[in-house]
Parts: sequence; structure tokens; C-alpha cells
Amino acid sequence: MKNNRWALVTGADRGLGLALIKGLLARGYDVWAGQYAEECQALQELKAAYGKRVRPIHLDISDAKSVAEALLTVAAETEQLDLLINNGAILGDISTTIQDELDFEDIEQVFRVNTLGALRMTNGLMDLLLKSTDKIIVNISSEAGSIGACKRTAWYAYCMSKAALNMQSQLVHNQISPLGGKVLVVHPGHVQSYMKGELDETAKLSPEQSSQHILGLLEQRLGPDWPDQALALTDYQGGQWPW
Repeated sequence: MKNNRWALVTGADRGLGLALIKGLLARGYDVWAGQYAEECQALQELKAAYGKRVRPIHLDISDAKSVAEALLTVAAETEQLDLLINNGAILGDISTTIQDELDFEDIEQVFRVNTLGALRMTNGLMDLLLKSTDKIIVNISSEAGSIGACKRTAWYAYCMSKAALNMQSQLVHNQISPLGGKVLVVHPGHVQSYMKGELDETAKLSPEQSSQHILGLLEQRLGPDWPDQALALTDYQGGQWPW
């Protein structure tokens, strides 16, 4: 990949988001790192190592004001954005079934982050994206959002929010593909993360392993040999899941 390309990654404080930032820097991107926590030592260390090539930006994608302020900051410093990775997500309750009392405030918050957060970012950055050469959006989805493969009896917030993200991705794809825009919808695999409140050590993949697969898919999507095919929910190895 060439140098001097701008990317923005949400949920960059740790885990997959942080690994994606590191991978993009290694590939020559300058990166806006969406930082939810007040302090993030890992991002500060990257900033010390890479200087202005990595720019942490406070960003709560569930909050309209936070997103608006972040977008103004980005637009003030660059005239185009080559890559947006909507990675920020939360899990919510995963045990309550329809026979229990559902926490609708929890479900709404998961939607505000996982679905509407990605939509706010994509909507707000669309003009900058379409001014670039690559014009690509990567939405980090999940097999949990696949209706065709669903076997769960719980996970209402997460599954429904990711299914809605998949539909959002299709709508965006329909609009921007005639303009040269590109969308990838990726299931990152079972990644060692803190989405359950503590490190999931049962997960198969480290954040670094998953991110390398995802960035490999990104490179393929930007290459000349990508097949002209319908948008798909793609896993980190390039396989397809049913919508």
C-alpha cells in the first residue's frame, strides 16, 4: 500500500481496534484513532513512536455531540479520508431469553453503539470518503448478526444490532458503489477481547491475528482482481456467511 493515506478506526483503545491501528500504521496509513476511554496508554505510546501519523481523538460513537466534534476535528485537518473502519461495539446482556425480563435500556444502548454509531460515522464522513481514491468502509460485524445461521436463544441486543449493521452496510453499498465506493462487512472471528468485561481467553484468535486477516481482505478488496460480486458477510478468512 502507498503512503499518505488517511484511515479512521473507531473503538481503538484496545483489542481488535488497537491491533488494526498498528497494522494500518505498518502499511503506511496515517490514522485517526477513535478513543473512548479518557486515558489510553497504548495509544499514547503509538503516538510517541509514530508522531503525527497516529492521532488519538476522543470519540463516543453512541453520542451525537461527541461524533460531531470528532468529525469537525477530522475535517479541519484533512480534505479526504481513504478508509473508515467501524469497529467500535459493545456486547450487552447475552443470557436473558424471551421468557425472562429483558433490559430494554441495555438493548437500546447496544443499538446506539453497534448500529447507530457506525451509521453516524459513515454518514458524517461520507463526503471525505468519496473524495478519496479508495473510498472504502469496513464494518466489523459478526456471525451473530447472521439470521440464516442463527442458533442462539439469547444475545438479543448484540445479534439484532449486528443484523441491523449488515442491512445498513447493504444500503450504503447500494448508494456508493456506482460512485466508486466500496464496503466490506467482516466477521472477525472469535477474538480475545474484553467485551464480556474480562479477557476472553477461550477465543481462538488474538487481536493481532484477526487484524492481519482483516487487513489482508482490505488489500484484496482494493486490488484489481476483486470479483464483481454482491456484498456479502465475509469472515476473516474470506468465507461467506448467510445474511
